[in-house]
Amino acid sequence: MAEEGVTPRQHCTCILRVLWMMEISHNITEFFMLGLSQKPEIQRVLFVVFLIIYVVTVCGNMLIVVTTTSSPTLASPMYFFLANLSFIDTCYSSSMAPKLIADSLYEGRAISYESCMTQLFGAHFLGGVEILLLTVMTYDRYVAICKPLHYTVIMTRHLCALLVGMTWLGGFLHSLVQLLLVFQLPFCGSNIINHFVCDLYPLLELACTNTYIIGLLVVANSGMICLLNFLLLAASYIVILHSLRSHSEEGRRKALSTCGAHFTVVALFFVPCLFTYMRPSSTCPLDKHMAVFYGILTPMLNPLIYTLRNEEVKNAMKKLFTQ
Repeated sequence: MAEEGVTPRQHCTCILRVLWMMEISHNITEFFMLGLSQKPEIQRVLFVVFLIIYVVTVCGNMLIVVTTTSSPTLASPMYFFLANLSFIDTCYSSSMAPKLIADSLYEGRAISYESCMTQLFGAHFLGGVEILLLTVMTYDRYVAICKPLHYTVIMTRHLCALLVGMTWLGGFLHSLVQLLLVFQLPFCGSNIINHFVCDLYPLLELACTNTYIIGLLVVANSGMICLLNFLLLAASYIVILHSLRSHSEEGRRKALSTCGAHFTVVALFFVPCLFTYMRPSSTCPLDKHMAVFYGILTPMLNPLIYTLRNEEVKNAMKKLFTQ
């Protein structure tokens, strides 16, 4: 029975409109990636370069995971968080690099709608976890340097596990919001993505509807997460540097070495993310290069940054190889 004031004809019109929108939204079953280059000779070079980078990333990060989990001398919370960061870097790189490497070999760069959504969810899930974990690692350094006598009391094993669990939950919720924003978009025109990975702004460009509000929501979600965590990290380091004035020269040197490595990782990851997501919805030619930087190069550099200046990790690796 029709509701009061609404005729059966209006009911049918609304139903047909919904069905029409559903048909439009599923009109595209796959997307085609333009990648980093369409020139075969450049693609072959990219294949070799990114294959080497990916192998180094996986081997370097998994070496840190094995070293920190098997060495009794690396049982502090700092190395627990480092092991988690290395594991996340391996997964994060794996959400982008294999597809980029495979696409560099073949002419066809098609990806199904479902695979595209899966890649979008995975990349933002792991990226969100990494952002939050870097913030947790800064908190760990703050407690270790500013409250050394209370460090073991505050940074208990239970709290460390809880903080890591919260980073995974936060990353999941962040990515779920992004996925829900994209799911409601109708794709009925071009299916060519000017990128090497399924990301929000390239997909918004293809949507046959006004995406202004969704673009603002993306900035509010991805952009503000990056900005707020970066500001929190910067404020924490200002406090840490201020407190180092009361430490001995040896203590300052060791603290600056540890914090310097961490801040380098933070800068390498956050600056490209801020450039990408802290602006209105639009596709910029530099977006692909920024994605290469924070999604592929940074996970490779993290093991080098954390181990080259850390004698404890290097010694633990030597013991691991000489056993």
